Order: sequence, then structure tokens, then C-alpha cells
Amino acid sequence: MKKLKPILLLFLGIIFTMTSCRTEDDLAIDPPIEETIEANSTVANLMSRTAFNDGSNDNIIDNASCLSVQLPVTVKVNGIELTINDEHGYQDIEDIIDLFDDDIDSVVIFYPITVILKDYSTVVVNSDAELEALTADCVGENDDDDDIECIDFQYPITASVFDENNDLINTITINNDNDMYDFIDDLDEYAALTINFPITVIFADGSTQTINSIQELENAIEMADDTCDEDDDNDFDDDDCVNCSTNDLETVFAGCSEWTVDKLERNDNDLEDNYVGYAFEFNSNGTILVTQGSNTFNGTWEASASGNNISVVINVTGLPVFNDTWNLHEIELDDDEFEVDLRLGDDRLRFESDCQSSGNIDDTALVNALTSGDWYVTYFFDDIDGTADFTDYVFNFGFDNTATATATDMSGTTNGSWSTTSGDDTELGLNLNFGTGIPLDELADDWDVLEVTNDIIRLKDVSGGDGSEDFLTFEREPFDGSNGNDDLKSILTDGLWIIASYTEDADDQTSDYAGYELDFDLDGTVSASNGSSTNNGTWSVFSSGNQMTLDFGTDMPFEEFNDDDWDVISVTSTIVVIKDVSGGGGTDTLTLQKL
Repeated sequence: MKKLKPILLLFLGIIFTMTSCRTEDDLAIDPPIEETIEANSTVANLMSRTAFNDGSNDNIIDNASCLSVQLPVTVKVNGIELTINDEHGYQDIEDIIDLFDDDIDSVVIFYPITVILKDYSTVVVNSDAELEALTADCVGENDDDDDIECIDFQYPITASVFDENNDLINTITINNDNDMYDFIDDLDEYAALTINFPITVIFADGSTQTINSIQELENAIEMADDTCDEDDDNDFDDDDCVNCSTNDLETVFAGCSEWTVDKLERNDNDLEDNYVGYAFEFNSNGTILVTQGSNTFNGTWEASASGNNISVVINVTGLPVFNDTWNLHEIELDDDEFEVDLRLGDDRLRFESDCQSSGNIDDTALVNALTSGDWYVTYFFDDIDGTADFTDYVFNFGFDNTATATATDMSGTTNGSWSTTSGDDTELGLNLNFGTGIPLDELADDWDVLEVTNDIIRLKDVSGGDGSEDFLTFEREPFDGSNGNDDLKSILTDGLWIIASYTEDADDQTSDYAGYELDFDLDGTVSASNGSSTNNGTWSVFSSGNQMTLDFGTDMPFEEFNDDDWDVISVTSTIVVIKDVSGGGGTDTLTLQKL
């Protein structure tokens, strides 16, 4: 027995030594088996799908949700060249596409480009054909795909790496989805990995959740999958009503007392021109009042559901074309103008309002001139000069917003209506509607008022189809067959001119041009000289003399005149007045006077 005691002590010493090679700290950081992430596990696959490169943000360019185009990229949208440097540029593309409803839209990519695949690898693409080959395997627009977009990780996130002995050998910091995807893709290279909890995830509605374990993370991702609109269509930001509510619609309708019909399409027929001058008032009690001249129509409206599923029921007695259960497609505020867009299959109904049409504009001069005496169309331009179509009519406008076009050959009178409103590009607008009979149907529009005197009313309208500009002029005497503003070119080239006045909004800058004399040449060149300095440029007249261009390059101060669509307001042999409304709504007015 005494011999055994030393042997037993030696054995216990060896055991103690072996167990003492791991420190207390080492024992404390052994990864819990239930918290490790294994390659190809359910949670790993869910995390990878959540971290996929989401290619849907730029579908308006590439029509593919499985890849994205690396920025910057240059594109031509409906003929307008844009360089897209960030996501704000996608909205610029959509703004151009949304300008008109009836045109054919195109987005042309300038190659080569670099595309980013869902695994963040990149490919250089040199043509449409190469891009189509890459996108051939992508799912269709709004079809189910692999990426999970209704939940996101809040970064940074840290992970611990262990070796085969469960010793902590590294800590990884994950800063973005690309890092997360690579982290999951490399799981099979490590003995063991754990996420350092707690972490935070963000849901599509902006709410967050604190996650404390792998199982909680797996549950959260599975529950969030397919619970939101992933915006996988080929329009930017869907242009839909994901966050719309019936309260939003009620608030917008209540805030603007007068709504007009901007778009009405039924069974592929464009009908909005038939309802020029109709003013809709949507009341909070669910009633609708429609006025058109001295006529009134009564009805009801009701909205229900939420998000993309909001139904708007409209029922107006006497206006059956509006009556239906529409889907609310969009509520939009654009340049201080509200639009409410309704859809039903391929049918469309869009109301617009600037919330200023109920008495906040000064229409006194227009109303006084319009309602006194006879008026004749002396100029009408819609792609071509159509003035001759109206030479047989005399027009009268009543204080009660009624109007008549009486044929001078005694063949009859056509009744119509008129009303004033705020213009699209000018402060004042004039709505005209003489029904659907030819040729008076061409006058049905919401015209911008360019000029009003007791002897002349000049109007302009930008076409909703192709962006071309139409012109209409009323005068006191019948059309005499003269060329009107077509004489502008010969007038300007006959002698020297000075800048009698130039204003940008209320800022009078006439003094900047004192002493300059302008010489317009028939070859399209123009020079402005004050004896010591000469500014050279180009000029042209188009739209049958109703518009002109000026371009002095970078020469100051005449650079201020550079514009390709000055509206010709008035022309005499000695005075020419032109005006331009800028994209920001400002108005520049230039008056030339002959020496």
C-alpha cells in the first residue's frame, strides 16, 4: 500500500497538469453549439438571401432585379442624355418618362458598363445583347425571386472565429451586405463561427427588432420574407401607393377645393379634352360637386382599404364615364401641383390641382376683355398652321362662363364653355371647350395665357402627347390671310435693335445691356456690340413665328438670353416682345426696340 501512494500522487499530478493548459478565459469563450453558424444551414441560407445584392433599385435602366448597373452610368431617356451618379438619378429618369402619357418611352444605355451580380461579382458589358444574355435567367417583373428584401441587418455586426480546439482566433467586423454575403459564403473555411449578439434587424416599415440568438434571427427572417412590396417592377420606386392610406387621400382632397381632369382614358380612347373646364370638388362628407360653366353635377365618392389595395368608388349623376370602382395608383406632389392617379386595368383617371384655383389668381383683365364684343381666331398652330379652319367663326364669351362659336355663313351656332384657372407655365390659364364637333374640338384645352389686351388674347399649350407646343390667338378683326408672326424674321433683319427691357421675374437687368446694338442676319447669326465689346451668337424663328431661339454661348452678359424656346408675345415693325418660363417657374421677358 505504501508503494501505491507515490504512484497515485504522480498520476493525479499529470492529470492536473493536462487540465491546466486551458486558461479560465479559454473555457469561458467556448462557443455554444446552438449559437454556431454552419455552412448550408437554414439560417446561413436565410442570411445569405437577405444580403444578396438587390438589383431592383435600377430596374428602370436594366429591367432586371438580379443585377444592378455600377454607377456612374450615362443613359439617354426619350432623347435627353443623363449621367446617373446616385439613386437620385433614377428619379430623374422617371420624371422624364412621366412627362407625357401617350409617347413611346426609351432608355438607351451608353456602353461599356459594369454590372454587379447578386453575389457582388462584376461583369463588363459592351452591348444590349450582352446585357440581355446576363438577364435571361432572371425572373420576370414582380415574380418571386431568391433575395429577401423585407428585412435588413443594421451594421456593423461582429462575429467570432474559433479553431478546431474551440480557441478564439479572430474577430470579424461586417459593415455591409457585401461583407455579410462573403462571410456566409466562407463559412466552410472555418471550424466554428458565432455572431456576437445582440444585433438589430430593420423591417420594411422602418421598425426594428433586437435579436439575441441564432434561432431568433432565423425566425425573424422567415417571418419577414414576402411581407412587403419588394419593388421588383421595372419602374423606379413602383410609383404606387405602398404607404398610402384613405386618410392621405381625404387630406389631399380636403386641402384643394378644385380638381381638374388631367387624364381620362377609357377603352383606349383619350377623353380628357371632353372635360376641359370641369371642376371637381371632393368633400369630406363623401359628396362630389362638379361645375362646368353654369352646369352642375352631383355625386359621391368613397375610399376603402389601404396601401396598394385602396379602392375609390366614384358615382356622379350625368357623368357616367367617371363612374366606377377605381384603384388608387398614386398620390403625388410635383412642383406645387397635386395629382391623384386612379387606374382600372388599362383605363386611367388622373385629377390634378394646384390648390390655388379658387380665387387666388387675378383674371380681371382677361375676363373683362373676353366677355366684351366679338373675337376671331387669327392664328391656330398644332403641328401645322390650322388657322383657316376657324376663319368662318365669330366667338362670344358670356359672364356666366358660356361661349358660342357662330358660323359666319349662317350654318349654325356651337355652344361651349370657358373658365379661368392658373396656368401650367404662366400665372393665368384659360379653359375652352366647344364639344367634340370638328374643327372646334381642337380648341378644347387648358391654355396658358401669354398676352391679354383689349384687342388680342394669345394662348399656348404644351401637348400631353409629344411635348410640342400649340398656339391660339384671338383678335377683334377676322383673319386677313397675313403671315402674322411669320414676318418676325424679316422684321428683325431689317435694321439694328436695342434692349429696351430685360427682366428676370421682378429683377430688372436692362441696364446691363445699355449701349449695345443687335444686328440680326438672315444667315442665322446675331451680333451685339457697344463699340468696345462684341458678343456673337445665333438665332432662329420657328413654330410659324411663335417661338425663337437665342444662343450667345458663354459671352456675358448676353449668355442670359440663351434659350431654345422663347415665346413670341407680340410683334410690330419696331417692337418685339419675347418671354420664357424657366423650369423653376420664373419668367424672363425681353423687349427689343428698333433703332
